[in-house]
Amino acid sequence: MPPTLARLSAALVLLATSALAAATPTVLTLSADKPGPVINRNIYGQFSEHLGRCIYDGIWVGKDSPIPNTNGYSNEVLAALRDLHVPLLRWPGGCFADDYHWRDGIGPMDKRPSLYNANWGGVVENNHFGTHEFLDLCEMLGIEPYVCVNVGSGTVQEAKEWVEYMTSDATSPMANLRRANGRDKPWKVHFLAIGNEAWGCGGSMTPEFYADNFRRYNTYIRNYAARPEDAVYRVACGASGNDYQWTETLMKRVGQQMNGISLHSYTIPSGQWKTKGSATEFGIPQYYETLSQTLQMEEYVTRHSAIMDKYDPAKKVGLCVDEWGIWTDVEKGTNPAFLYQQNSMRDAILAALNLHIFQEHADRVVMANIAQMVNVLQAMLLTDKAKVVRTPTYHVFEMLSVHQGATALPVALSTPYLPAQTDVKIPNVSASASRDSAGRIHLSLVNTDAEHPVEVSCTVQGAALRQPTGRVLTADAVNAHNTFEAPDAVSPKAFSGATVSGNLLKIELPAMSVVVLEL
Repeated sequence: MPPTLARLSAALVLLATSALAAATPTVLTLSADKPGPVINRNIYGQFSEHLGRCIYDGIWVGKDSPIPNTNGYSNEVLAALRDLHVPLLRWPGGCFADDYHWRDGIGPMDKRPSLYNANWGGVVENNHFGTHEFLDLCEMLGIEPYVCVNVGSGTVQEAKEWVEYMTSDATSPMANLRRANGRDKPWKVHFLAIGNEAWGCGGSMTPEFYADNFRRYNTYIRNYAARPEDAVYRVACGASGNDYQWTETLMKRVGQQMNGISLHSYTIPSGQWKTKGSATEFGIPQYYETLSQTLQMEEYVTRHSAIMDKYDPAKKVGLCVDEWGIWTDVEKGTNPAFLYQQNSMRDAILAALNLHIFQEHADRVVMANIAQMVNVLQAMLLTDKAKVVRTPTYHVFEMLSVHQGATALPVALSTPYLPAQTDVKIPNVSASASRDSAGRIHLSLVNTDAEHPVEVSCTVQGAALRQPTGRVLTADAVNAHNTFEAPDAVSPKAFSGATVSGNLLKIELPAMSVVVLEL
């Protein structure tokens, strides 16, 4: 077929497919009388690594900084994090964790040795942000700390003593050292990761070798908490993406000794690590390709969960997706090792889709940590000295935070797939629902179509409807984003596109939008 005719034929097929999708209704049934599992609030967890400007010049500016701060923490960042209701924060890495020796980050700041950050840019940092600074931040904001111990280059004794330093109230060497450094009572540190990415930067281990190391470290990490519910929750280093053999090996060998197992999966727009694609310079075809790639998370969670079910049918072990998000090329003119990237409307859609996937698997997924919180990868916040920008992803996390700790409600969704030519089919609409402790029902919806609105017909069973209230996040372009000059270009607005008739709810979703309704 001549090239011109081939292009015409492809265009006609796409047009016909688009027309068919537009003619196919999106129908949703929400069963308010059939409660499911509780959505663990830690699915909305964050990640802060000593990488680029996440910690220094992000969260921590120092007590002597001209930037307004509280004991060294940026006031603007603190305010934004309070509004976000962050439930859980992972630290100090990431790859950095397996090069980090915690004793270097305690005691008087002027006596702390500097550290060469071999993983991220070869910069030298002063260790001013250490154990006390991290745990005090979590305590100040009501965040659960999630600490990753050094298995790659550390020792069992080092890990054992760190746990004692943080959590023991005994008259013991490590607890007394903590007291000498200004903290009398122990902190509550419930979540502990036994290493990070042991298959890669955390030691290039085989799953068998890591399983033996997990068993060894696990033996010496002891519980000092007074209450059983505060005992150490031990997270084993799990797989990357579709490495199902890693999960199989760990569950078989040490599944009975862990509380959780991690999973890491990043969305790379181009599908190529070397040139990942721009955070803002892309069009609608690239938007759909990125969504197609991120939806692979559904397969990863499903298949890793199935392996876990084989060895743990009672679902005692939680799946912790403690690194996820979009990874693009860095912004021009920035240090390539600092992983500073912009954040667009596309990324907000991507975040909402992943949060829906985690909530759909709330019986197994107990934690997720987007990478990362400030100035790195798919960040919640971007900073420039005292200025702070809340990204589109920040707004999605804030809007959907109504699901944190709520009871999942089943949704039966019939929606067409978009005509985008991608490897994984993209549903026109994604939906998730929950009932909170006050009895309020919330429904979150995503319209993935970049160009067309969609009407959703929603029948609610087992609850009386009233006129819903809600908010919408949308933009006029897939690459729309917030800047320091225009920080509110993409921000939530009041939503008025829902009408009620009996138990039927009609919802008009704008193109490329995230909507959260209170029913």
